[in-house]
Amino acid sequence: MGEFTMPSLGADMEAGTLQEWLVAPGDAVTRGDVIAVVETDKSAVEIECFESGTVGGLLVQPGTKVLVGTPLAYIETAKPQATRPPVKEPAAVEPTKAGPEPAPAPSASPVHPEAGPLVRHLAGDRHIDLAAVHGSGPGGRIMRADLEHVAGADTRRARVTPYARRLAAELHVDLGAVRGTGRDGAVRGTDVRKAARTDTAPTPEPAPVPSAPPTPQAPLRAPHRAETPDTATMRRAIGDLMSRANREIPHYYVATTIDMSAALAWLRARNRELSVGERLLPAALLIKAVTAAAVEVPVLNGSWLDGGFVPGDGVHLGFVISLRDGGLTAPVIHDADALTVEQVMSRLKSMVERARRGRLRGTEIAGGTITVSSLGDQGVECLYGVIHPPQVALVGFGSVIERPWAEHGMIGVRPVVTATLSADHRASDGAVGARFLNAVDRLLQKPENL
Repeated sequence: MGEFTMPSLGADMEAGTLQEWLVAPGDAVTRGDVIAVVETDKSAVEIECFESGTVGGLLVQPGTKVLVGTPLAYIETAKPQATRPPVKEPAAVEPTKAGPEPAPAPSASPVHPEAGPLVRHLAGDRHIDLAAVHGSGPGGRIMRADLEHVAGADTRRARVTPYARRLAAELHVDLGAVRGTGRDGAVRGTDVRKAARTDTAPTPEPAPVPSAPPTPQAPLRAPHRAETPDTATMRRAIGDLMSRANREIPHYYVATTIDMSAALAWLRARNRELSVGERLLPAALLIKAVTAAAVEVPVLNGSWLDGGFVPGDGVHLGFVISLRDGGLTAPVIHDADALTVEQVMSRLKSMVERARRGRLRGTEIAGGTITVSSLGDQGVECLYGVIHPPQVALVGFGSVIERPWAEHGMIGVRPVVTATLSADHRASDGAVGARFLNAVDRLLQKPENL
């Protein structure tokens, strides 16, 4: 029997709130299945199971905040179940102490063994009979897209971000009456707040209008629109982490300007061969150059732990994403050095979309070895970031702009980007940082080799 525990979703995470279970006792789960949603100070994250077996018991109720490492559920593997009944969950096991009875536990889910816990959960929410759904996945496995197809117009009602669901409960908003403005009609936090304001606005209006109190009340509404409590919590968490980083990490900074002529020419040529949905953005090429440079200069790819540098077992690249409701998150593209530029672009698009919908997974939050932050789409020319502990480096990119450029005694106009490096002086020095940025520059001059 294995324990499913509250995971650590970052170096600064001490506790998390179990927001929602996507499985029930008796459900069969496979390694990698999403079985719960956990909320941290920064975001709500889908958590995967790391063992295959049967859910033996749920130990923590939704809404409970527990420390990292606290057991949340038991996962019973097939072998122990056949030889020795679990003793920690008597309610689930003792009614059938005889040897043959544990076998029906897996048969509770075999009704629809081809559907994972997340799909079964969504099907239950949307009142969809899985027996009537044709699975398009491997071996006929029912995928989330199959539910979307069957549910049709009714899927909008079931698509609610975890934050929106919690906010609706706090503000006593009926989600069934909320019109979602997110992707595919998903209900987001802003939709819930708008519905709450609409519901409450008419009530205070009639009585206060003739009386004096309305005047001082008007300015009180502005802060509510400017920053929600959830955004304020996220900003406090980010501020605490960055304060710790500035206090504990001796930063040094280096920068260089990179000619992007060859990179952009290669992108234009490559995009002519791709469909519209597959086309590449400069960000994918910049990320790929950073991962290749991290392989060449490994002392910048890793973590500072227990007074020493621990090199990464691969280039697990974090990418800073700004959220629509405010705040930041930095999901991780694991083993980014082993991906093609096209694969990096696909991962990046998926992560940005799911981060803004509150649907990132636990494995996509932790384990970063180096981070990239870019404000190029905001028109910023130069960015000096703060290192995300326990990492030892952060790369910043500004926007690609046209500037006068001298080469071989001739002046012309070239598209250029400013690349910066914020690095930990305990792990490296300016000469190492310069070598890293020079590698990024050199790699971008031969984009076809990335």
